[in-house]
Amino acid sequence: MGKAGKALRQVLESYRITQNRLAMVMGTRRSNVGRWFHEQIDPTGDTIAEMVAALREIEPAAAEEFIRLYLEQPKNEE
Repeated sequence: MGKAGKALRQVLESYRITQNRLAMVMGTRRSNVGRWFHEQIDPTGDTIAEMVAALREIEPAAAEEFIRLYLEQPKNEE
């Protein structure tokens, strides 16, 4: 598990976006965001698209950072 969760955690912490704020903008429960954040479950592709849209609404730079982190190849695969 985890690439989306790790990227989400880093972005929310860096941009000081609360899990509750992201959940409200996405129209989902905060507990869902918490599960992604703590890497308990992986979000679906559709959910990742919704997450990016919500982050763009809150802070466009956060959305771009999330995409960069999520799509980044691990160092050993370069």
